[in-house]
Amino acid sequence: MAANGTVLVAGAGGLIGRAVIRHYLTRGGWDVIGLSRKAPVPETGAAHIAVDLADAASCEGRLGALGNVTRIVYAALFEKPDLTQGWLEGDQIATNLGMLVNLMTAIEPNNPGLRHVTLLQGAKAYGVHLGQISVPGRERAPRHIHPNFYWEQEDFLAARQVGKAWGWTIFRPQVIFGFALGSMMNMIAAIGAYAAISRELGLPLVYPGTGTRVTEATDARLLAAAIFWAAGTPAAFNQTFNITNGDVFTWESLWPAIARLFAIPVGLPQAMPLARVMPGHAATWQRLAARYDLAPVSLEHLVGSSWQFADFAFSRPHSTASLLSTIKIREAGFGDCIDTEQSLVFWLGEMQARKYLPPAAA
Repeated sequence: MAANGTVLVAGAGGLIGRAVIRHYLTRGGWDVIGLSRKAPVPETGAAHIAVDLADAASCEGRLGALGNVTRIVYAALFEKPDLTQGWLEGDQIATNLGMLVNLMTAIEPNNPGLRHVTLLQGAKAYGVHLGQISVPGRERAPRHIHPNFYWEQEDFLAARQVGKAWGWTIFRPQVIFGFALGSMMNMIAAIGAYAAISRELGLPLVYPGTGTRVTEATDARLLAAAIFWAAGTPAAFNQTFNITNGDVFTWESLWPAIARLFAIPVGLPQAMPLARVMPGHAATWQRLAARYDLAPVSLEHLVGSSWQFADFAFSRPHSTASLLSTIKIREAGFGDCIDTEQSLVFWLGEMQARKYLPPAAA
């Protein structure tokens, strides 16, 4: 038994789950258990329990006997194949609520030492997927009228917490830069694969979006540090915080840094739907993967629905700015920041080092 207790990370193989696990393992003194339907590949270094959170019986059978759980980081997520359309659909909302309910029902009764639960939301809380949001988005704003599983999960957790010894913290990041395979919203994988395929075809790096919008990102390492901070900070209990890198950018402004990393020139912008165009280059990916002896991962497994997420990020004509205020979290005591261009380069380099993307030298 670790001196500090046990942290349970739901969604262990995702962008957030991986970063949180790495952060806790680096800090030391914690038993870390990751939860996901299948063991993450590559491994995270944490203990792992295979469980389907959408199955109440599976949760009870696999998790009911766990003890000494002091912290829960809930980073699990169910998305539908049509990513953006699914964000408004009732079954997507019901499934995400059910997963959290099943986890808490299985874990909480047998863990009186539970002290903190982290829940993740995002800029969709402000309606960023529907149109121009107020600038900046603030945590104190009233709930947006659209249906969202965020509200269902938040209400469930707040009601269950009443009179208990544990508290909760909700984080709202912007687009997350990190490492994962098969994630539904992995901008790093989408950008990296797009750049690598462009180079393989002898093409410059063309910005495929429309319009110009000012936005922010959140490095997974920064988010993991904030999650760790909140769980040990009473001032963060039962609070919602926006969390971003601390600077702003336009996607076009990042294109030169991406091009330098892959040693190709920047081309003229030309709008194109990546979700329709890029899956057709699976054979191109296989060819370059063989040349550079990359990890045996298909283009579909590497990027998947993240092509849709990239299209959403790059081409939203109804939006000119997506900015969130981070005053609240700084006033509460967390002031870490990171340069977004450096963050992007770091995570693309991480994927190159792990041989999921080809190296910079052509």
